[in-house]
Formats: sequence, C-alpha cells, structure tokens
Amino acid sequence: MPFFALTIALLTIGLVMLFSASYPYALQKYGDSYYFFKRQIIFAVAGVVAMLVMSKINYKLLKVIHRPLLIVTLLLLVVVLFYHTNVDDFKRWIPLGPFTLQPSDIAKFTIVLTMATYVTKHYSKMKNSIYGIVFPILIIGLFCGLIYLEHHLSCTILVFCIGAAIMFAGGTDWRLFAVGMGIMIAVVALVIMNPDLLMNYAGDRIVAWLDKSYEPLGKRWQTNNSLYAIGSGGFFGVGLGNSKQKYLYVSEPQNDFIFAIVCEELGFVGAIAIIVLFALLFIRGIKIANRCEDKFASFIVLGIVAQVAIQTIFNIMVVTDTIPNTGIALPFFSYGGTALLMLLFEMGVVLSISRKSNQKKV
Repeated sequence: MPFFALTIALLTIGLVMLFSASYPYALQKYGDSYYFFKRQIIFAVAGVVAMLVMSKINYKLLKVIHRPLLIVTLLLLVVVLFYHTNVDDFKRWIPLGPFTLQPSDIAKFTIVLTMATYVTKHYSKMKNSIYGIVFPILIIGLFCGLIYLEHHLSCTILVFCIGAAIMFAGGTDWRLFAVGMGIMIAVVALVIMNPDLLMNYAGDRIVAWLDKSYEPLGKRWQTNNSLYAIGSGGFFGVGLGNSKQKYLYVSEPQNDFIFAIVCEELGFVGAIAIIVLFALLFIRGIKIANRCEDKFASFIVLGIVAQVAIQTIFNIMVVTDTIPNTGIALPFFSYGGTALLMLLFEMGVVLSISRKSNQKKV
C-alpha cells in the first residue's frame, strides 16, 4: 500500500474518531458538538496542502533551511517558557489569537533534521566516542532540557528516542550505544523508585501508576476509565458513536486517551486494524529509507517514521496502563493543530524523498 494512501487512511479514520470521541465534551464545555472537529479539520486541510506542496519540492532544500529552522525552534522553545497560555502548570503553548502554537511539535521535526545533518556530516567518525556519543547527546540534551522545562515529559522522552534512533542508524558504536542505553534504563528505574526527583506533575503520575488503586475519584480516574472503555469494547466494539466512557468519564477524550474510545467503539478488531495501518506506514517508510542512496535523505525518513512509531507505541502503552501517563498524543487521531500540521508536513517530506532521491532498485 503506497505511503500516501496509508497517510490519508490514517488521517481520515483519525478525524472520524476525533469527532466521535469529542462531541459530548465539546457540547458540555463550548456548547458546540463540532468545536474540536471544526478546528481539527482546518489544520487537516492545511496539513494536506502542506504535504502535497512539500512532496513536489526537492527535499535538498531542507539542507538550506536547517540552520534557520534550528535557530527559530530553539528561540520558540525559550519564548514559550515566558509567554504561554495558562493551562494548569504547563508551559507548552504560545497564544496566537484564536489558535495556539506548540513549539515542541516543531522541535520533533527539527531534531530529525538536525541529527540527520550531523550524522551525514560526521558519518565516518561516528564510531568515535566524541563524535558518536558526546556531541549527539549534547544536541539532543539541549532540546530535551528546554522541552522538559515546559513540563512536557512525554515529548522530552520522544525527542530523546528520535535522536537516539538516528544515532544508532548513523553508525554509533553499538557497545557505546548499549552502555548509554544501560545508563538511561538505570536512570528511569531510579526515577520510578524515587518520583520526587521529577517535577511534581510527573512524579504524581508515576505514583498513580504504581498505586494501581481503583478509587472512583482518585488520581487514576483517567487511566481507570480508559481501561473500562477498552474492556467494554470487547471483540467487535459497541459501534461507532456508541461509547459511554466518552460522556465525561474519560476526561478530554479527544486528546491523549482517544485510543481508549477507539477500542470501545471499534473493539479489538478495529483497534488491531488501526495498529496494522501504523505498522504498514512504518514498514513502508523504512523501505523508502533503505532505498535512498543519499544518506541525508535516508536518515530523515528514518527519523520521521521512528517518531510516528515511537509516539504510537507510547500512547497505546499509556492508554493500556503499561507505562505511566506521560501525556503523549496519538498521531493522526489526537486533537492538536500544530501537531497535525507538522505531522502531515513530515509525511510530505517522506513523499518528496521517495520521488526525488536516487532510489535503488530492489
């Protein structure tokens, strides 16, 4: 199945499920059942246009815009710390009239482009500990540090994983990489055992995940109702639009926990079908990356499809209570204008590389 067709399929299903999941909450909060759907449609249309335009542009232009994009992204990550919308204690969104801009969504593509540029330039030196580990970690650490200050732990983890994936594919010595991953696993284990080491919001989520209590109004309200939704769906689901948990049990179901509503309405069969579409998108992307003779293009495609795959896996693991609630969105499905626009732009980059790069015959 072509990469473009997979993208459109996921986008279409995502929009349908967004409306189905969001209309009770939208009606209760804004008096308009279509509130989230209408706004998402605007960004979906803009994103498809951006994807089609980018697919016709030579991807090598990205080499020219890399530095300006890097500077702008870092500036936005700093600006949002001081100028942001007041949503709980989070510092993630810059207000722009009726809409908001989330710099961390731009940062996900910027880290792909930055690491692809770095690894391509220093490909012959990536076995060296300085070029293969130290410098890449400094680059990734700069992004992760700024994003963590926004109180955005999920994106911090995602950006680290994207950077690490490109490092590994770029030729970092596997022994050094394994040591680095071992250290990271040890740090994660330490944090899980000592949640106070994190900011309060993140520490509380780890405590709630470890607790496993089923108090109706406790800290696990969101997770427990997510599990109820998944269990209620059974094998074939209760039917599109027929979810009960979206009626203010799963709070803000259009966001991070939309997959729970997918499972409830479409059941195990529908959920697996969607996971298969994501898997096919990843596999198709890897095939495109493997056929590229241009290393720069190959690393970009790898980074983009790795981003989608990692984000999808993390979201499903959160919704099923496999890992703590990190607040990570489901690509193509969760509500978020900047995220959807950037995601579709990235799909356009992959299409451009597929068409413009010198593809090896397989």
